[in-house]
Amino acid sequence: MRTVFQWSLGTRTLELGKRTLIMAIVNVTPDSFSDGGQHLEPGKAAARALQLLEEGADIIDIGGESTRPGASVSVASPPQEIRNQEAKPKQETRTPKVALSEEEESRRVLPVITELKKLRPDAVISIDTYKASVARAAAAAGAQIVNDVSGLRWDPQMPKTIAELKCGVIVMHMRGRPEEWRTLPPPGDIVLQVKRELREWAESAVLAGVRRERIVLDPGFGFGKNFEQNYPLVARFQELQSLGFPLLAGTSRKSFIGRMLAKDGNDAAASDRLYGNLAAHTVLILKGAHILRTHDVKAAVEAARVTDAILASH
Repeated sequence: MRTVFQWSLGTRTLELGKRTLIMAIVNVTPDSFSDGGQHLEPGKAAARALQLLEEGADIIDIGGESTRPGASVSVASPPQEIRNQEAKPKQETRTPKVALSEEEESRRVLPVITELKKLRPDAVISIDTYKASVARAAAAAGAQIVNDVSGLRWDPQMPKTIAELKCGVIVMHMRGRPEEWRTLPPPGDIVLQVKRELREWAESAVLAGVRRERIVLDPGFGFGKNFEQNYPLVARFQELQSLGFPLLAGTSRKSFIGRMLAKDGNDAAASDRLYGNLAAHTVLILKGAHILRTHDVKAAVEAARVTDAILASH
């Protein structure tokens, strides 16, 4: 049975572990790999979020910048992601991409948060950002969780900002940056690396003043891990429980699911990965996931209800 946690979000607390919580994805981006461009207009994005809440979502995760493979990100100083004598990969020669500015990211997400809070004041909103200024503005608009794909490492102001906001935070694991993923050297034991680095990053956050009861960890499926490297992360997900924090899993429509469902040499399209993803969801809940981050809320809610019932009778 999963450990039960009380996740402190500042103004409220979410109980994690007695049932699986569902975090719904709302991308306010033109270029996300699965649903880019569908909800760029704030009214449409808020309406989509309302629909997902009706379908059973517990948290709405709003993001304004894509971190799909190959995306360019703005990093204040180069993070030290590659450890254990892994050589830094040679960069491919390609046209540089311009990272999204803080102003543009805020322009995309803040109206959505404001509108959603107006329509549903009780909605639990997460902001998917690695920029401290965006996190601060989103919290002022009503977000109670910061979901940082960089593990609080890309913006040196982020740990202090999280501590001051007293909000919930998701510390996600990523190897390298999206534009480097194709050239990263293979890891040794990916599960041990994820476990070791998540522990380091969570402890760094605590040292910066972030209270432990505000932290959730995410192994970052697909983020700097190629197809095969994701499979042991699913199979051995229960090993992450020893870190002592609640766990989030985000496998929704990821390419490794598409690879497993390949037919005639072609990976399954993102729109055809639902059933395979539900299988991954079920395994992850049985192995200790507290929260599932997904595009397909209704299906995830029903799969989680069945799996939670099985867990409860164990």
